[in-house]
Amino acid sequence: MFTHVVVGSNDLAKSKAFYDAIFTAIGGSAGADMGTRLAYGHKGGNFMVTTPINGEPACHANGGTIGFAMDSNEQAQAWHDAGVAAGGTSCENPPGVRDLGFAKLYLAYLRDPDGNKLCAMLPAA
Repeated sequence: MFTHVVVGSNDLAKSKAFYDAIFTAIGGSAGADMGTRLAYGHKGGNFMVTTPINGEPACHANGGTIGFAMDSNEQAQAWHDAGVAAGGTSCENPPGVRDLGFAKLYLAYLRDPDGNKLCAMLPAA
């Protein structure tokens, strides 16, 4: 359904440190620096971080979350830990299994340095 996801940033250097950390923690590579944007690819997905084209400050989407598929609880925890160490903020509940009624999922949430909310997710065993 999606070809790519793009989030805005007010500080690409901080964003690069954060996103390089979370993507390398799950087996991806550091982002390609394209001047006004960063590009990441992993498992067929494309993710970009950019300074807003209209010149206005970047802001996060209230109520928006971008989810990343994980292979294991350990990988999700490593992703979360790498993000916090690289300037992100843990949000919502601590990483762990949540019973949502329709499914049990392992979830870990972060906010990047610009406030975008990210989620590591996989079905709970």
